[in-house]
Amino acid sequence: MTSRAFFDELRKTFPADRLLTGSAELAPYESDGLTAFRSRPSGVVLAESQGDVVAAVKACHQFNVPFMARGSGTSLSGGSVPVKDGLVIALNRMKKILKYDPQNRIAVVEPGVINTQVSKLAANDGLYYAPDPSSGPVCTIGGNVAFNSGGAHCLKYGMTANHVLGLKVVLPDGEICRLGGDSLEMNGPDVTGMFVGSEGLFGVALEITLRLLPKPEVFYTVQAAYDSLQKAGDAVSLVVASGLLPGAMEIMDRLAMDAADAAVNANYPKDAKAILIVELEGPAEEVEAEKGRLHKIIEQSGAYLTEVADTEEKRTVIWTGRKSAFSAVGRLSPDFIVQDGVVPRSRLGEALAEIDRISSESGISIANVFHAGDGNLHPLIMYDGSTDGALEGAEEVAGRILRMCIRLGGSITGEHGVGLEKRDYIEEQYGEADVEFMNQIRLTVDPQSIANRGKMLPSQEAPSLKSHGAHPLEKQGVISRV
Repeated sequence: MTSRAFFDELRKTFPADRLLTGSAELAPYESDGLTAFRSRPSGVVLAESQGDVVAAVKACHQFNVPFMARGSGTSLSGGSVPVKDGLVIALNRMKKILKYDPQNRIAVVEPGVINTQVSKLAANDGLYYAPDPSSGPVCTIGGNVAFNSGGAHCLKYGMTANHVLGLKVVLPDGEICRLGGDSLEMNGPDVTGMFVGSEGLFGVALEITLRLLPKPEVFYTVQAAYDSLQKAGDAVSLVVASGLLPGAMEIMDRLAMDAADAAVNANYPKDAKAILIVELEGPAEEVEAEKGRLHKIIEQSGAYLTEVADTEEKRTVIWTGRKSAFSAVGRLSPDFIVQDGVVPRSRLGEALAEIDRISSESGISIANVFHAGDGNLHPLIMYDGSTDGALEGAEEVAGRILRMCIRLGGSITGEHGVGLEKRDYIEEQYGEADVEFMNQIRLTVDPQSIANRGKMLPSQEAPSLKSHGAHPLEKQGVISRV
């Protein structure tokens, strides 16, 4: 149990209305988007400034209390489930855009800024922020940094790590450091890239310097319908092999389309087993030259119906349907697990056929909606949590899919992180020696293992507290203390 002295220390910084300890106050923080995992923290602090975050982290370090920083809680891997008896540092109130420089195409934001707000700010200058997770209207930049979020357009533009230039962070011992800067051209090791996607194991981001891109001049969005999911998957390999690099390539199966239709009236073809959404974008001349090649490939791939979004309204309908798919599946099933494995694009059709076989053998329905361009699968495994053994059956199916991804040369996660859900599979992908090396890096930064303890890496007892001094990474010249 967390000591009274720890809370007395927190009360020096946080008034009663920003230090939550009551049962009802803590309940909303028990889980994230993957509600199958739940844990109650001992307290929640509502941070409003960088000083608040630093004070909370220092208190946790002093009293050896584990902590977890949380944004909107949209994680789908259990990555933002509280550490038992630990502290949640809620960052939603830290939503200032600290600097906006359209000339140099950067924005410096606090971790609680909502993803889509950055693009809205930059729109008048013809700029935008490229990573576009489906939860973009609600998820925070801090959470995107923690899980290296992607989105539909990550095929062409990359993940969050490709768009974060620098960070101001507080390490688990309370030290404040700057990583990276405001330019793509940096000397030395890419510690910023190491922090992005670390799921909070290295501390908390206080300021995030984002790279902005010019908005594409033209979008050309094509929706192709297929009579089998495997044909749609194989079409992706044909597009990539042709040398085209679309901004996005997405696939939805029949179940996902039915859910999206019911939720947002997306009006997908009623008899299609799968649809492929391909979006070309860029200079008008380039897109015009690529149109014909794309249509020829889609025709060769066996699509029986091709529709072009010839207005912005039609394009919006297509993407609204795709991005609503996760939440819309709730109309088909009271509970579901969203998986996040990756397979090589060349084996995408094979993977989809295997998922269909697993669904048939288990008797568990699986809706498929995913970033086809980079082989990032998002099978939605449906179950009814009120039925005994249903969750366990769904988790077994999820495990079979993850092991398939590893067997085909892929990964257990593309953008949702490892969190709690996939932690037990990480050694199957990397091996014991690799995981031990990751643990060594983590313990170099966080000797007490208090930062989001138990996530991503296999659980490990924290060693005894080391004497205070220069941080090991500072000694190596990798980070700079503020």
